[in-house]
Amino acid sequence: MGTTINPFGKEIVKVDTTFCGRPLTIETNRIAFQTSGAVTVRYGDTVVIGVATSGPAVEGLDYFPLSVDYEEKMYAAGKISGSRFIKREGKPSDAAILAGRLIDRPIRPLFPKGYHNELQCVAMVVSLDPELKPDIVAMIAISSALMLSGVPFEGPVGGVRVGLVEGKLVAFPTTSELKKSDLDLVVAGTDNAIMMVEAGANEVPDDVMVEALETAHKAIQPVIAAQRDLAKKVGVKPQEYDLVLPDPEKAEKVEAFLKDKLADGARSADMDERRAKIEALEDLVLEEFAKDEEDGNVRHEWKEAVDKALKKEVRRAILEENVRPDNRKPSEIRPLSSEVGVLPRTHGSSLFTRGVTQALNVTTLAPLNFAMMVDTMEEETERTFIHHYNMPGWASGEVKRLGSPGRREIGHGALAERSLTPVIPNIEEFPYTIRTVTEILSANGSTSMASVCSGCLSLMDAGVPIKSPVSGIAMGLVTDGDKAVVLSDIQGAEDFAGDMDFKVAGTSKGINALQMDIKVHGISLEVMRKAIEQANEGRAFILKHMLGTLAEPRKQISKYAPQIEKLQINPDKIKDVIGKGGETINKIIAETGAEIDIRDGGLVMVAAPDMSAINKAIDWIKALTEEPEVGKVYNNARVVKIMDFGVFVEIMPGREGLVHVSEMADKRVEHPADMVKEGDTVNVKLVAIDDRGRLVLSMKQAK
Repeated sequence: MGTTINPFGKEIVKVDTTFCGRPLTIETNRIAFQTSGAVTVRYGDTVVIGVATSGPAVEGLDYFPLSVDYEEKMYAAGKISGSRFIKREGKPSDAAILAGRLIDRPIRPLFPKGYHNELQCVAMVVSLDPELKPDIVAMIAISSALMLSGVPFEGPVGGVRVGLVEGKLVAFPTTSELKKSDLDLVVAGTDNAIMMVEAGANEVPDDVMVEALETAHKAIQPVIAAQRDLAKKVGVKPQEYDLVLPDPEKAEKVEAFLKDKLADGARSADMDERRAKIEALEDLVLEEFAKDEEDGNVRHEWKEAVDKALKKEVRRAILEENVRPDNRKPSEIRPLSSEVGVLPRTHGSSLFTRGVTQALNVTTLAPLNFAMMVDTMEEETERTFIHHYNMPGWASGEVKRLGSPGRREIGHGALAERSLTPVIPNIEEFPYTIRTVTEILSANGSTSMASVCSGCLSLMDAGVPIKSPVSGIAMGLVTDGDKAVVLSDIQGAEDFAGDMDFKVAGTSKGINALQMDIKVHGISLEVMRKAIEQANEGRAFILKHMLGTLAEPRKQISKYAPQIEKLQINPDKIKDVIGKGGETINKIIAETGAEIDIRDGGLVMVAAPDMSAINKAIDWIKALTEEPEVGKVYNNARVVKIMDFGVFVEIMPGREGLVHVSEMADKRVEHPADMVKEGDTVNVKLVAIDDRGRLVLSMKQAK
């Protein structure tokens, strides 16, 4: 294809590469002319527009105002929203929010500290190949747009999904392959390091997970090279910017002033005592350097200098002395405490405490018709296991307005759900919709993993027959480039001062979920291998504690939970249970008080607060769907028609058979009307079913 020029005289630039065995194309200068950088990425029939728009620095901010959004367009999949009233895309789905977080996490650390220019990145999926998930393509699109924008982005970033299909690792598996996969691992990184990991798995062994990470990092290299090639062809003009950094002179003065006080001030096993010590250090510094200073911003700068000095001391103590802020050793877990059955009327509950972090989890059981319907660009399905996570400001001692869950809450909830999903029984074994909710009551690091542990205990308390118990742990890292110390069960101070937040959850057999975020420009596979091994030891320690609280799921569900019984019917009989326009099933529900859910395969679930209602509904359904059985006696069968040669009797709804006059009694019967009349009930035995499906009945053999 020859050179193409856009309406403004710029050359449309395109690069092609092979990515996981398929062609991938990145193109720029064709669309979105007023952005700082814009690309179109095509992979198979999946097409994503990625844009980056940079603004000026925002005064007064002490953080980088970066936003990353992922937009699903239903038209991309040739769909119109299934909602009856809302057809326009609006509030993003949880899946879209999680995809945005997936892209944000590897990109954010690659900007220089103090860069406070406003920056918006948007990935818009405009065409969807149903076999090629678009979130990875979106990550490549946004990274490419940033490479063209001129902002100080130390990329590019590449990403890939790795599956484990029939025992083999597959880079960028298709959607069909993912359905059969024991692993859904997303890895993002640069050419020399891993930046982000997100995984759901089905008890995958540690060594297989490390191998999958290696496979992923190798797979992303072609798309990283393609982005560099694109930027080189375009000839990007770097943006001019200023960094907002702490005053180095203040930092030096504070560090020198607190030199002999930092070691004690940065350490205490008691969090309140440590906070008091830090406040005392701040007061000393303010008294020394800002005693008469009335400008609040200046006083804040001196406090920031104290924070910087404390962070430096925390890192020094860990690297040089292997001592953490609460005096723990690197692999030591904080004190553990857990309870179950803490709430009287809920179906299952638990309270899990690790150090100062505390999570209350509540499990609710409901019939399957309470399943959550999912209608997104990629899928239209239902979920019968749901986990939600809430963390109010007061859990960390802050005053914050209550509101709807943010991206963090949705992300933490999804991580815990991923951790627990592999052990949830299927609906044939346990026909319930299950919702667990984690309420974080106190937060000091690793709340998402506390939600995994409390969620597992709560499920067991509710009598959910989980396949294996699950525990989770958050790992940290402090490195100076030469030495790296991996920390088990990190708390807030170590998250603040450290270089990594690496969460691992799983059973005694293997890993169910991973999530890694870092603050440095990537970490090596060797460090990740060590972190996974150390996490395995920590998970085992926590799991042993949990099983000491509740060793196995309760044998009976709560008396307050709905009772559910199931039966299997012939799928061809489903229409008989439902009836015309739902008339029959609605009548059963109205007269018995039971709730009924019927699956396409003929599995029927009947739920009610008491068994009498369930049994009544089941008997009704059996009567509607039961197949005639030769040799069986049917009592109270109704006479529906009298003929000269015999009577027709209805043995079950819609199924009639003939009792010949010779089979009505042991003695001779002159006319059937001499013995019965229409509407009478009689006992009959099904003697045979002839080759035309007609029922042959006998009254005299039923005695």
